[in-house]
Amino acid sequence: MALPLVAGVSLAAHADQLALSVGSLVAFVALWWAIGRVGESLRDEFDLRLIDLLLGLLVLCLAVTELGALIYIWGLQSMLVTVIERFGDPLALGAKAFVSLAVVVLCYAGTGVVQRAVENASKRRDGLSDHEAEIAYRIAQLGIYLAGLLALLGLWEIDLSGLLIGAGFLGIVLGMAARQTLGAVLAGFVLMFARPFEIGDWVQVGDNEGIVTEISIVNTRIQTFDGEYVMLPNDYVGSEEVVNRSRKGRLRLHVAVGVDYDADVERAAEIAEETMGDLDEILSVPRPQAVLTEFGDSAVTIDLRFWIDKPSARRKWRAHTAVISAVHEAFAEHDVKIPYPQRELSARPETEGFRVRDDAGEATGTDAAVTPGDESPVAGADGDRHEARAIDADTESDADVDAADAVGDETDSDVEGEQ
Repeated sequence: MALPLVAGVSLAAHADQLALSVGSLVAFVALWWAIGRVGESLRDEFDLRLIDLLLGLLVLCLAVTELGALIYIWGLQSMLVTVIERFGDPLALGAKAFVSLAVVVLCYAGTGVVQRAVENASKRRDGLSDHEAEIAYRIAQLGIYLAGLLALLGLWEIDLSGLLIGAGFLGIVLGMAARQTLGAVLAGFVLMFARPFEIGDWVQVGDNEGIVTEISIVNTRIQTFDGEYVMLPNDYVGSEEVVNRSRKGRLRLHVAVGVDYDADVERAAEIAEETMGDLDEILSVPRPQAVLTEFGDSAVTIDLRFWIDKPSARRKWRAHTAVISAVHEAFAEHDVKIPYPQRELSARPETEGFRVRDDAGEATGTDAAVTPGDESPVAGADGDRHEARAIDADTESDADVDAADAVGDETDSDVEGEQ
């Protein structure tokens, strides 16, 4: 019973101090809430960074005042002075604390100035995207805060030799463990300054083709035309060939068509150019072209070249479909033949050509060219090829028999001569 009695007597003796402490804390919280409400109303009218800075200083002053009030209420002044004197001259410590506070305020204000400068630069320059502006601001912010930290450590005379040695070893370990990530980060900075593509561009990176949806320090995200999202590390993007199909705002497409060797290829090219010129899906300037490119196995190849604006996958396939459909219809109207693949078969003279079987079943020899459109049975067809082989085999068998008979007759004659 003695311990609760002593505790009750102690609380009764310090009841006034407890009441004052609780009252001061309530007042501090109420002022803090009021400052926050006022700050929210002022952010719409004044600079956000300036308001945050002033509110932060005001809250800091309130915190210092509250701490001083608690020390005074509980009579801890002598203890505080003793503690401060252990670290040095109170005036010197106060001056260092004031300078430290000034350094923090300057760093915070400096980041605000840098942010406004980067935003103004991004508005003046069309080539600087929001993503690049954000990265530049974050790098500058990190540099300012790092410089402020080093200044504070030097002000308070903190030995950095051990910290630097530990940071060096830590950097080596992290560099070995995360070399691929660091490589992607470095490649991200290179892509940021080189700018081979922007968000929304139609690109092809290696075997991946699609629309760029996101660019970060580490990865680049592409949405393919099948609706899939592909995350590409920046080091992979930097090492592969990058094709940007929408950078210039227009794209030239190609469609190859074959024309029969017996057709007038010059007239066919003119028909194709006139047909493409009437299509709304492609540009009239630069004008479409039909260029003779090569002698194919079955036809003369014409390369149809045309341009589209604002390149996208939908515009590309719409233009392809329109050109193929229109040119096919125009060739049909002007009797320009687009041939099927053809092959010409022939035999050596000493084999007496191929042997085919007519309707009566009799074998005849031929060296005629074989085309897929013929309806008569030919040696090139699978079934008739077997028949031709059978006839050749019978012929070869008869020849072997005759040769054997001739050899037998010669042998009999030799035997009779010897007798």
